[in-house]
Amino acid sequence: MRTGRPVRCFWMGEAKLELYRSIQITSDGELEIGGCRATRLARDFGTPLHVMDEEMIRAKSREIRTSLLKYYPKAFVAYASKAFCTLAMCRLIHEESLGLDVCSGGELFTALEAGIPPENILFHGNCKTRQEIEMGVRVGVGRFIIDNLDELDLLSEVSRKSRKRTHVQIRLNPGVEAHTHDYIKTGLIDSKFGLGITDGQAMKAVERVLASEYLVLEGVHSHIGSQILNVEPFVLAAQVVMDFAGDVKEKFGYSLREVNLGGGFGVRYKSCDTPLSIDEYSKRVSQVIRESCHTQRLDLPCVMVEPGRYIVGEAGTTLYTVCAIKDIPGLRKYIMVDGGMSENPRVALYQAEYEAVLANKATEEPTETVSIAGKHCEEGDMLVVDAKMPQVKPGDLLALLTTGAYHYSMASNYNRYPRPAVIFAKAGLADIVVERETYANLVARDRMPARLAQVDATGIYPHLPAAGNPR
Repeated sequence: MRTGRPVRCFWMGEAKLELYRSIQITSDGELEIGGCRATRLARDFGTPLHVMDEEMIRAKSREIRTSLLKYYPKAFVAYASKAFCTLAMCRLIHEESLGLDVCSGGELFTALEAGIPPENILFHGNCKTRQEIEMGVRVGVGRFIIDNLDELDLLSEVSRKSRKRTHVQIRLNPGVEAHTHDYIKTGLIDSKFGLGITDGQAMKAVERVLASEYLVLEGVHSHIGSQILNVEPFVLAAQVVMDFAGDVKEKFGYSLREVNLGGGFGVRYKSCDTPLSIDEYSKRVSQVIRESCHTQRLDLPCVMVEPGRYIVGEAGTTLYTVCAIKDIPGLRKYIMVDGGMSENPRVALYQAEYEAVLANKATEEPTETVSIAGKHCEEGDMLVVDAKMPQVKPGDLLALLTTGAYHYSMASNYNRYPRPAVIFAKAGLADIVVERETYANLVARDRMPARLAQVDATGIYPHLPAAGNPR
């Protein structure tokens, strides 16, 4: 599919945005992902279309694992599957020697169906149901991350009835505010996640796990937020967690074998974003843990991290066909595309910001400012506001960048719109990993009660004129 010599950037406003690795632009001005022309992908698979750059996913997975092991002797990376979870994705992660972090029975089921060894799975969630806990204990997941005291009691009960020893980590609320870098020592950040350190809940959980016959305390877990572009909050959180590990050793004489620092590594959504340096992260956090262990006479724990967005975010591109243009003179020019908030709710939910490029005119300089709108019946169904674009026409192919995380996984059937297909692109090959939904899929699980099925449909709308007759 490759034609001509690929170039490495495209126009974004008055600047050019560098592309990452295997995302390129052909010399005749078309976007190319994993060696596949975007226009060819749209023709073969339709739009909207989620395209995942397989090479980039693998490269990001290796980068994190290699970086941690460069600075620290014992490290375990678990992909946070909530970012993007399919059978193919789980298998790819396993091939790259990463574990998997799941937070629901559905994600756990997908991982098991993909052949992931249960001992490589970490089971998260602030409200695990009894059924989910029983499922996790039955299959033998590697770690349960305990989020509250009620879950601790339920997990202990299920493990006792199953006569299985369950290995756990306790999720802490370290009181580190990720975007202000403040450590709040007098109280906790208001959150549904984790057990507080300063109010004694986390230490109470430690005591109860250590006293349990069927629960085995392996370590503690901390996650301070998402899309963090600065390493300092992670360093602060690591110090708080290690101080807590020292307190556990002092109070119970017990050395934690694992310190799980969660994820939240930021990626580039806009050209002004500077992604977190994983190398700097690994170096700084490893230093904190080593020094804390030396000072507090602790054994070096295994360091665990749980990246999700960092692995798949920039690897994803969503392709749309431009359907219509609405120009309101002196106010705004709308570019209407054949998708929107049903496959990308993040703009409406979080006011997320993206950058877009015309995939069939990727090297043309921008000449106008437009807003890219979705097709759903919501005024807030926007994808990009005030984007710099070349002249756009109906039928053009628009690519929204950095859509690999929390797009497919949060997609819905709003307005009864079928969810898009997902493909993996690599070395000029494109494979479907999720089939596009059909209209038949939308009604496949609907059921018609017998009392409604007996209604004469011709008499439901008597106020409407007969077809072909004037009002």
